[in-house]
Amino acid sequence: MRTKSIVVTAILLLFVAGGWLGLKLADPGPDMVAAAQAFLAALPEEQRAKATIPFDDPARLDWHFIPKPERKGLQIKFMDERGRAAAHKLLQSGLSQLGYEKASTIMSLEGILRELEKNRTDGPIRDPERYYFTIFGKPDAEKVWGYSVEGHHLSLNFVVDRGTVKATTPTFYGANPAEVRSDFGNIKKGLRVLKPEEETGFQLLASLTLEQKKKALIAEKAPNDLRGAALPQAPQESLGGLSAAAMTSEQVALLRAILQAYADNMPASVAKARLDAVEQAGIGKLQFAWAGADKPGIGHYYVVQGPTFVIEFVNTQPDSAGNPANHIHSVWRDMAGDFGIAR
Repeated sequence: MRTKSIVVTAILLLFVAGGWLGLKLADPGPDMVAAAQAFLAALPEEQRAKATIPFDDPARLDWHFIPKPERKGLQIKFMDERGRAAAHKLLQSGLSQLGYEKASTIMSLEGILRELEKNRTDGPIRDPERYYFTIFGKPDAEKVWGYSVEGHHLSLNFVVDRGTVKATTPTFYGANPAEVRSDFGNIKKGLRVLKPEEETGFQLLASLTLEQKKKALIAEKAPNDLRGAALPQAPQESLGGLSAAAMTSEQVALLRAILQAYADNMPASVAKARLDAVEQAGIGKLQFAWAGADKPGIGHYYVVQGPTFVIEFVNTQPDSAGNPANHIHSVWRDMAGDFGIAR
C-alpha cells in the first residue's frame, strides 16, 4: 500500500509540473533580465564593477561548492539593504519558490557550522553572508549573458540568450548537516533541506528485487564525492547500473520521482523542459546505480544518468558535530554541455 501511495504521489507531481500535460509555460528569461538589471542598478559603481565580468571570461566556468577563500563576484555581505533585496530577487528569478527556499536555507546552515566549529582556528570560513553574485556580460533582452550565485554548498549557473533561458547547469545543492540534530535559533531540529532527493533514492533502492540490486549496486563503498566537481563539463562515462527498461512500472515511477525532486527546484518551464527532454530521449535509456549502504547514517551514493542529463547524490561525510553520513552533495548536469557550451 505504501509503495502504491508513493507511486501515485510521484505521478501527480509530474502532472503538476506540466511534464505530461503539454502546457506552455512562461520562460523565466525576461524576469531574469529585469532582475539582473535591477540588481546592478541597486549597487554603487564600485560594487557594480566587482559584480560584473565579461561573458567570455574563463572565470564564468570556474565553479565549485567548497568553502573557497575567494570567488568571482560580489559577496552579499558587502551589499546594503537595497542591494541585498535586489540580489535575492535575482536568485528568485532563476528558481522555483521551493528551490529558492532551499537555497536560502542552505545559506543559513552556515550559521550552524560557525557555531559548531567556533573553537577551530584552522577550519574554513563559515558565514551565511559569504555568497557571491556575478553577472556575466550585459543583461539585455537582445544579448547573450549569464549569472551565477555561489558559495559553500550552493552553485547556480544560468545563461540567457535574447530573453530566453539557454542553460541552467551545473545546478548544485548541498547540506551540512543533512539533518539538523538540535535546535539552532530559527533552525529547528529535524530540518532536512534535501530530504526528497535522499528519500526517493532510498525508496527506489528498497523496491528492487535481489537480482535488480545486483545490477544497480556498483560498489560496496560509496565514493567520497561527486564526479567532475569543478570541471566545466559533466563526466560522460557511464557507471552502469540498472536500466529503467528492466524496471517495473512502479519502479519507473519512483525513478521519475527522483528526477522530479531535482527538477522541482527550477522554474516550472525549466523543470518541464528538463523532464520533456528525458522523455523524448527515452525513459528506458536511463540507468540507476547505487554505491554504499542501503540505510541512512552510513555512506551512500547514487547516480541517475541518461542521454540528456546526469544526477549525482552523495552522503558520506560526517557533519560538523561528528554525526556520520550527514553531509549531502547533489547535482544536476547537462550531458549536451553545461554553461550553455555545446560539447
